[in-house]
Amino acid sequence: MLRAYYDIAQKEKFRKRFEGLWIGGQPTPSQGKYQILYLDFSRVGGIGALDRNFDDYCSGALNNFALIYEPYYYPGFEKDMKEQSGSTNKLNFLDWQAHNTGAALYLIIDEYDNFTNVVLNEQGNEVYHALTHASGFNIGWNISTDFQFNMMLGFSEKDVREMLQYYKDVGQHNGDVEAMIAEMKPWYDNYCFAEASLDRDPKMFNCDMVFYYLRHYITLGKSPKEMIDPNTRTDYNKMKKFIQLDRLDGNRKGVLRKITEEGQIVTALTTTFPATEIANPEIFPSLLFYYGMLTITATRGQRMVLSIPNNNVRKQYYEFMLEEYQERRYIDLNSMLDLFYDMAYDGHWRESLEFIAHAYKENSSVRSAIEGERNIQGFFTAYLSVNAYYLLAPELELNHGFCDLFLMPDLLRYEVAHSYIIELKYLSSKDSESKTETQWQEAVGQVRMYAAAPKVKQLIQNTQLHCIVVQFRGCELERMEEVSF
Repeated sequence: MLRAYYDIAQKEKFRKRFEGLWIGGQPTPSQGKYQILYLDFSRVGGIGALDRNFDDYCSGALNNFALIYEPYYYPGFEKDMKEQSGSTNKLNFLDWQAHNTGAALYLIIDEYDNFTNVVLNEQGNEVYHALTHASGFNIGWNISTDFQFNMMLGFSEKDVREMLQYYKDVGQHNGDVEAMIAEMKPWYDNYCFAEASLDRDPKMFNCDMVFYYLRHYITLGKSPKEMIDPNTRTDYNKMKKFIQLDRLDGNRKGVLRKITEEGQIVTALTTTFPATEIANPEIFPSLLFYYGMLTITATRGQRMVLSIPNNNVRKQYYEFMLEEYQERRYIDLNSMLDLFYDMAYDGHWRESLEFIAHAYKENSSVRSAIEGERNIQGFFTAYLSVNAYYLLAPELELNHGFCDLFLMPDLLRYEVAHSYIIELKYLSSKDSESKTETQWQEAVGQVRMYAAAPKVKQLIQNTQLHCIVVQFRGCELERMEEVSF
């Protein structure tokens, strides 16, 4: 988009491309005034011969630049560019010629993070530091969290509504626009990229996710069965590689567990990532923010509250946890899916929860890593996330309390008949019988309080609600019962 707008060589195409759009009727003085040097670092190639691949790619881009813009220099400019040896000499040559002619240059680098990831993941910190350790970028201006650009990074609800209505008006779909927005909102909305925008701007929808949904609706006449956009897997895979970087200890995984279980983390948002600090777990939440895996939801003093923005991203956190557990001890997920069907359609919940409880007992490496109720909750959350019949809501606020797990039926896609509130409790092997009973009665009171919350009826709609209390003693399932309310 930037290239099409600013490129002097494409100036004559501006009206055709932007006619009828606001941007087409409000051109800035800079429109069509620049010669564009465009670099896509995802095309640099493999790490095996990084220096040569990088130099070859940049040399080719500069040769192509000379081919396009020779009319703005002198006859033979392209030939002289090709005769320069290596990308550094070519870039210096361009700098001199542009200075002599007064040409305005615009450098666009796409997929810079792709290049960074390849170097870090395959060569590690030392190589990355050697390649990038210089003061050149100190003159840069970091606009990533500037409130002026917040609404450029997504669609507002107003934008989405206008887009859906436009495509409906021209006959591309016949859906209910408000119902479509209501369906998309918990999956694609809730992004904020600047602290100053918390009270200034509306929350933003992820553009790619909205287009994914709209494309399915136009093509199939209905919303996608799978609401998660496969394109978001790219950033998830990058995140996983960073976790594995340089044989890191458990700190980053601990950060991910905390975010997955609590839905948020309080941290100081880091705006730059020096190579020497890239493996520091303290800046990992900031890295997740820039990957779109967290968003700004509040402030706490001088620090930010970064939260999981929506169900799309939340499912990716669950998937990470699930993969970690599966690597430690494999569990047959196909058998579990049969049990989840019975749970959703027939109300047979005991078999599903006993299956997960047994898997927890068998997974000794998980128990040794972290102890207690949070450990159990994380394990249950990871495996219940495979259950497509529900939107899983851990720590949902109900009647001024927070229930451990709320399984909200996804009635837009499945005719689910049953919904669930699950309260998980943990006892150590040394706890007394009296404490066991006291804890159980407290849990019973809690789930009854949650079930009485006014919004529960709206969330479960016409499904039958089951309130389940699950109590563990160490790794052993102590007691599990449905509570009347």
